Amino acid sequence: MGRVTPQDDRDDEEAAGSLLLDDQLCFALYAAQRAVTAAYRPLLDDLGLTYPQYLVLLVLWEHGETSVKDLARALRLDYGTVSPLLKRLEGAGLVRRERAADDERSVLIACTERAEELRERAARVPGALLTTTGLSAQEVARLRSELWQLTERADTAAVRRRGH
Repeated sequence: MGRVTPQDDRDDEEAAGSLLLDDQLCFALYAAQRAVTAAYRPLLDDLGLTYPQYLVLLVLWEHGETSVKDLARALRLDYGTVSPLLKRLEGAGLVRRERAADDERSVLIACTERAEELRERAARVPGALLTTTGLSAQEVARLRSELWQLTERADTAAVRRRGH
């Protein structure tokens, strides 16, 4: 069922120092990310959205109007990446950007009525992805939990490295 890699035939210590592509955790994550994004593509095409646009709308649907800074933080992206994405969403009539009344330096982002209308159709995407991938809700929950744990550990390691 699963992909057999060179690591499967060696002990973990040996594989940990391997330079074989299929032994790299980063490559397994990269390949999985690309495959999952590809599985989302036809579902999002039906909504007229790209995957990054879908993520922006998920944040806005969950939190309502938010600052660009908070949006970037939620998406774990930098301002330079978020800004052109928001410009495209605004051009498509899905979000509006405006300066905060209490702080002219802060830009607020909110969904338009058109984006709110997409919300109901978008609610079908997660279930459709489960059907497409054949994963159960429990498998998705386990994978998500493990990936968030990995993210936290990697973030902590990165902070420690920068500190030294």
